[in-house]
Amino acid sequence: FLEVFLSFMIYLYKKMSTFSNNILVTGGAGYIGSHIIELLIKKRIKVFIYDNLVTGNKRLINKKAIFIKGDIKNSKLLIKTINENNINSIIHLAGYLNISEGQKNKKKYYKNNVLGTLNLVKACKNSNVKNIIFSSSCSVYGNINGSVSEKKIPKPKSYYAFTKYKSEEIIKEYEKKFNFKYGILRYFNVAGASQSGKIGEIEKSYGHLIKNLAIQSTKLKPKVDIFGNNYNTKDGTCIRDYIHVSDLANIHILALKKISSSKKSLILNCGYGKGYSVKEIVEIFKKIKKGVVVRYRKKRIGDVAQIYSDNSKLKKILKWKPKFNNIRTILKSAIKWEKKLT
Repeated sequence: FLEVFLSFMIYLYKKMSTFSNNILVTGGAGYIGSHIIELLIKKRIKVFIYDNLVTGNKRLINKKAIFIKGDIKNSKLLIKTINENNINSIIHLAGYLNISEGQKNKKKYYKNNVLGTLNLVKACKNSNVKNIIFSSSCSVYGNINGSVSEKKIPKPKSYYAFTKYKSEEIIKEYEKKFNFKYGILRYFNVAGASQSGKIGEIEKSYGHLIKNLAIQSTKLKPKVDIFGNNYNTKDGTCIRDYIHVSDLANIHILALKKISSSKKSLILNCGYGKGYSVKEIVEIFKKIKKGVVVRYRKKRIGDVAQIYSDNSKLKKILKWKPKFNNIRTILKSAIKWEKKLT
């Protein structure tokens, strides 16, 4: 009986030790961070939010998490936060992500996104941090004519994409030095809102198509801007792979479990593997909202013509199955959230 009991206790310990007890989420008061935290809290995991509330929002702070107002450029506070709270896993989401702004204000983006990531990684020295999940972007690949796999050598086109790529390189460089494993997640276009109705995208300045459509859904005379109609695509507008934020949040949990248990780092594309053009999305929106006026504008600097994911590695390694991979579902959840905001 004692042998059976001991075996069971060892099994339980191994199961528990594959997942972190204390998780720090940088940028946890943001759109994606709040969705990840919602899932972690449901799993009764102790979560610490580290956010300077510049792009994050107080409304998105989960009351069951511990909030620390802090900037990733503040090395001392990062070190203190990690060590005093015995952090053993970090989900790093903090960063500026406006492509147009990144082109105009490179110094700001380098300091925050690149040096901020360096600060965070260096703060893990002599700590209990064993796992880092980093929110990267499909924009690191540059201009792609069709689907893209993780084997593709990054060629970032925009400065924002460059900062993401540099951050990836920093994390890889320090992996062996500080004895942690990483999960680099390259997001495709994130959209939608939680089924709980408690959280969604608040920030308007990023120029995200689905968010803009949701805003226009609340207007009496909706106007939709399409940036560029002469791209080398099927209808001249940009093609993107849209992933529901709740499905993306779940990938973070699965990736964290995987690197914890396998003790192996990984890089994964996070998308559905299907591209929609801007025009196609707008046409779907026009069926939901009547009287939409479409205006064509100049191309935005740094926008690639088309990119969608080869997500076969994601499905294989994490055994991931999306729940919300329907463009109408994504759009309707975003509209439902927007109505709550107004």
